[in-house]
Amino acid sequence: MTGSSIVAFLVASFTLAMVPGVGTAMLLRQSVRGGRKAAVATVVGMEVGVAVWALAAALGLSVLLVASEIAYQGLRIAGVVVLIGFGIKALLARGAGELGEAPGGSGFRSGLVVNLANPKLAVFAVSFLPQFVEPDAGRWVLVLLAAAWVVIDTIWYLLVLALLTRVMDALKRPRVRTVLERISGVALVGLGIKLAVEG
Repeated sequence: MTGSSIVAFLVASFTLAMVPGVGTAMLLRQSVRGGRKAAVATVVGMEVGVAVWALAAALGLSVLLVASEIAYQGLRIAGVVVLIGFGIKALLARGAGELGEAPGGSGFRSGLVVNLANPKLAVFAVSFLPQFVEPDAGRWVLVLLAAAWVVIDTIWYLLVLALLTRVMDALKRPRVRTVLERISGVALVGLGIKLAVEG
């Protein structure tokens, strides 16, 4: 890889991480429900999911998913169900009393599931990483890029979490928690519908 390719990769990775999406909505929801502990667990879960798809792309495994219409559509349907399910659960929570404290394990599972069930992430990994590698480069270069992508994504979400931590006291207020839970619910349902429509 050339120096310009490395710079381009770093800029692209940070830019992509900054785009609000499923991860941001889930992180907000877990922060509201369980505070910093659940939010950190959510970040860890999301990044394990990113790592799975990134390594699958680096090793050429996710190409099989992209090539198989049945596998892709099956994963897409699973992703739609997961996102809308999380969203509806958030929307149906009856006030702050029902929101409770989300255990760390719950945050990890939520973060992991939303990323593993995201076929767009798999397709993105397949198309994103190879752009920065010469055709004759070894497989290890893609693996290193996959690891770097996970690190950059993690850094961004930790920055978001740091910001949320600064306003955690406000997030714990019953009315604020309820409103934010509804907002994250609408966002998750909307993302699920978008995934269903875009196919």
